[in-house]
Amino acid sequence: MSESAARPGQARYVAPLEETPLRAIDAVVIDAAPESQWREAWKRLRRSPLFWLATAIIVVIMVAIFFPTLFTNADPQDGDLDRQFAPAGEGHPFGYTFLGYDVWARTVYGARASVAVGVLTTIVATLLGMVTGAVAGFYGGWVDTLVSRFSDIFFSIPLLLACLVVIAVINNLYPQRGFWGSVLVVVMALSLFAWPQITRQMRGAVLEVKNLEFVDAATAIGASRLVNLRRHIVPNALAPVIVTATILLGTFIVAETSLSFLGLGLPSNVASWGNDLSGATNQVRSGTHLTVMWVPATALAVTVLGFILLGEAVREALDPKARKS
Repeated sequence: MSESAARPGQARYVAPLEETPLRAIDAVVIDAAPESQWREAWKRLRRSPLFWLATAIIVVIMVAIFFPTLFTNADPQDGDLDRQFAPAGEGHPFGYTFLGYDVWARTVYGARASVAVGVLTTIVATLLGMVTGAVAGFYGGWVDTLVSRFSDIFFSIPLLLACLVVIAVINNLYPQRGFWGSVLVVVMALSLFAWPQITRQMRGAVLEVKNLEFVDAATAIGASRLVNLRRHIVPNALAPVIVTATILLGTFIVAETSLSFLGLGLPSNVASWGNDLSGATNQVRSGTHLTVMWVPATALAVTVLGFILLGEAVREALDPKARKS
């Protein structure tokens, strides 16, 4: 007990150090390497039920894409009008379509085209958006103005309408393209008008990161502007871009389905969810044999849900503020 000289009558008690030892929980390892943003995000992801649910859905879809014979032995291109709307049977759990195709086989094999378009479009659009957004945000000035106005022009054009026009023109010029040729045309059309959203995300993230202290420190020890951009700014600005790209993947799958449904996506002889839904239009109108519609529609909805849930889980892991709210 010690008396305070400044305020008589008040006492202050200081416990001896031996009575308040340092607990193990208070110990700090000062020589340990700091954890990166991505390692911390992975720790949060592993504790997220949303992440594991999304992963389970996506894994099942990927297995169906690469190993479709694990789910069905039927040929999706084997059509027989004698089997028109035949009921479900052994090995054919959902019956047949108007043209005698196996509904379940078409749904399983249709995942390859639809998901391939979504994944490839996401990769191309993300790369384009990252490059343009990083350059605009980092260099600023007339470069930023030029890229921003150019992206605004593309951003103002409706995605599906623009893709319909581009694909219609290419269909007239190159009608015979094969499976991968048709996929690449759809990917090119979607990517051409989808990159501005990634550009805006990347530009905003770069503007925020480029003024932080570690960038100034790198500049002080001799790092050039290009090295700063490539090694310090872009890696630390990727978090919002990854979240947006993950969610957009599901959007691109829906876009491909819509284009094929309208008859200007993948060729009608290609098994895809959009083509199957387009073929079921008459059944939807008549209200009969709706199995040919809801089986591919359910597969589409579950796949898109998986990627949206993954994007939400990644957003919560990379953005602590979003997780707290």
